[in-house]
This record gives sequence, structure tokens and C-alpha cells, in this order.
Amino acid sequence: MVFIVILIASYLLQMVLPWWIIVVISFATCGLIGKTGKISLWSPFFAILLLWIGMALFKSLPNNNVLALRVAGMLGVSSWILVLALSALLGAFIAAVSGFCGYHFRKAVLTKKTNS
Repeated sequence: MVFIVILIASYLLQMVLPWWIIVVISFATCGLIGKTGKISLWSPFFAILLLWIGMALFKSLPNNNVLALRVAGMLGVSSWILVLALSALLGAFIAAVSGFCGYHFRKAVLTKKTNS
């Protein structure tokens, strides 16, 4: 459930908002409906990894990877696939950390309420 919510919300909101909206989406989703720490870590990771790889390929393949090749040249790497993998992994890592923090934030707030 967490995977689907993050995937759909990120896809829709990234059309009109900056890329870092994935942080807010992952934090909020895992804070609200994350069942375990493992789910809250890996669901955002794989949702954003899949989304960003899919969107990068969807936008890059029709134009023969022109922009990706130029970025690869600026970064000093030989292949546009490395740029795609690096950006997807970076986004996935950021989403995973955010989701994990959202889950533990909820646990900390609930623990604080029950102890008071």
C-alpha cells in the first residue's frame, strides 16, 4: 500500500512541483500508514527508483538520449546509463531516508503521548 501511494503521489505531484516533493510524500506516507520500519525504508526506495528510471527512459529514449549524453560528458562519465542509474539511486536513497524518518517520527510522537 505504501509503495503504491508513494508511486502515484510522486508521479502526479512531480509534474507541478520540484523533485524534492518526494521527501514530503515519503515522510507523510510512511508517517501515516507505514506499518514497520522495514516497509517504511524499502517501499519509498523502490517506488522512487522505479518511477525515476521509468520517467527518465520515457523522456530520454525518444530523443536518442541527447541531454543524458551531455550531462554524462559534463560529469566526465562515458555512458548516459550511469547518469540515469546515479540519479535514480540518489532519489531512491533520499526517499528511503525520508520514509524511515517519517515512521520513526510517528513512533516517537505516539510513545511520547502514551508516556505522558
